[in-house]
Amino acid sequence: MLFRDFRVFVVSPFAGDNAQVHRFFAPSLDPGDEAVTLPREEGEHLTRVLRMGVGDTVSVFDGRGHEFSARVVSVERRDVRVQLVSRVDPAREPAVPLTLAQAVIKGDKMDDIVRDAVMLGVAAVQPLVTARTELTVAQLTTGNRVDRWRRVALASVKQSKRAVLPDVRRPLTLESFLQDPQTAVTLMLVEPDAAAVGVVESLSSLQGQPAPQDATIFVGPEGGWTEKEIAAARSHGVRLVTLGHRTLRADAAPVAAISVLQFLFGDL
Repeated sequence: MLFRDFRVFVVSPFAGDNAQVHRFFAPSLDPGDEAVTLPREEGEHLTRVLRMGVGDTVSVFDGRGHEFSARVVSVERRDVRVQLVSRVDPAREPAVPLTLAQAVIKGDKMDDIVRDAVMLGVAAVQPLVTARTELTVAQLTTGNRVDRWRRVALASVKQSKRAVLPDVRRPLTLESFLQDPQTAVTLMLVEPDAAAVGVVESLSSLQGQPAPQDATIFVGPEGGWTEKEIAAARSHGVRLVTLGHRTLRADAAPVAAISVLQFLFGDL
């Protein structure tokens, strides 16, 4: 009997070592403890969605930079307790903490912005209500949007293997946020034709400069900033910058700006 195409598949006994280890948020984790109880939402996800149980290996992180390999040791209804086994080195955090001050945009696009910004490594997301934002601070605060954005941020932290959970802050008006203490470098992304409202630099003008202690990038809504808002920002020492000669969509601009800044700060 002749075999014209004969292939042998060998299953490694260590194949499980490369399998995905599910990550869970454990804010009460203390590196000095032997075990930790997961929040009920995390415990339900472990048992009901992933169908995991006692003896399974997981990874737990506290949102403050600590992460451990762990083993599930008890499951009682919605309470899941895991034993800490060994430290895990999470993804390195950027050297320059970057805050994204993002004008709230329409529909679910803000979810995508939060997801991508957290995945790229921002330290905080500050939602802003501006002249061209359709919702007020009160509407955003009384609704469930902030809670949803925080859930999106947590999911993005898990996916990107970060162990630090960025702060998704309560919404503020642009005017209110400008009254807060500013970071070492504070930039406002404006459209290429905004030169009439003041000196506008390219983001590339930061190249070669020492990395700042921290930074903030303001990104506007659909329709951009008004001249009054740009003037207010300039009066508070905010530098106006562009990403070149092309106008980007409101949901694409923050991803591009964060990526360029991280490259310039040496964080890529």
